[in-house]
Amino acid sequence: MRQSDAGLDGKVAIVTGGGAAGDGIGNGRAAAILLARAGTRVLVVDRQHDLAQRTVEMIAGDGGTAAAFAADVADDAQCAAMVAEAVSRFGRLDFLDNNVGIGSRGSVVDEKPEVWRRVMQVNVDTMYLAARHAIPAMMRTAGGGAIINVSSISALRPRGLTAYSTSKGAVIALTRAMAVDHGPDGIRVNCVAPGPVYTPMVYAGGMTDQARRQRQQASVLRREGTGWDIGHAVRFLLSDHARYITGQTLVVDGGTTLVGPSRDSQPEH
Repeated sequence: MRQSDAGLDGKVAIVTGGGAAGDGIGNGRAAAILLARAGTRVLVVDRQHDLAQRTVEMIAGDGGTAAAFAADVADDAQCAAMVAEAVSRFGRLDFLDNNVGIGSRGSVVDEKPEVWRRVMQVNVDTMYLAARHAIPAMMRTAGGGAIINVSSISALRPRGLTAYSTSKGAVIALTRAMAVDHGPDGIRVNCVAPGPVYTPMVYAGGMTDQARRQRQQASVLRREGTGWDIGHAVRFLLSDHARYITGQTLVVDGGTTLVGPSRDSQPEH
């Protein structure tokens, strides 16, 4: 069902991390579906083609337009191929939703160097590499555009997930730097920082009812978010409603960061 487009209709977006297990609604899948509902054509990117394809099927069932593309966005050449596919298939590129990330737990004493490096590679390098190829394509084919980098409230409120918190803090700094660098090019760059939202990434490893209730109670609204909440934030920041917003971090956490932190072993999203 087509929704108010706010400048999104006829545009083209790449959503990385756009797949999810089964019919689960992760942040990337939700953003892809919501953008497509507004008339944006979406290249859904995931390491696993079948997960991206399921998102495409959900978009098609809604009457939207999308295509699936398999890529490891930690690889520069695959990021170049991803952008080339979007432009070749749809003729332009307007938006990038940088949505890939993994979790970790432990202090700098606990964390193994290889795990630390992998968290930085997946959570930060992927956003740099995707943007490195997307920005020239946006300038060339659309005369500008907009980018979203997905961080986490763990960047703002550390709680025992040190490598993860550090990587997500780097995402916020990267967002601000990119906004300064590419504002003159007509490209806005913003960040979304999810709180404790219930997504396949969170529950894939198993979650007890007690742990889920604890997460729900962590927000001042006493409820958990979902991938849809993050997707709506992404769609807003990419739309013309946010035409004068850049370099900002939109916290979507039900007020969780307003109250004292509690340590646990789960990434926020």
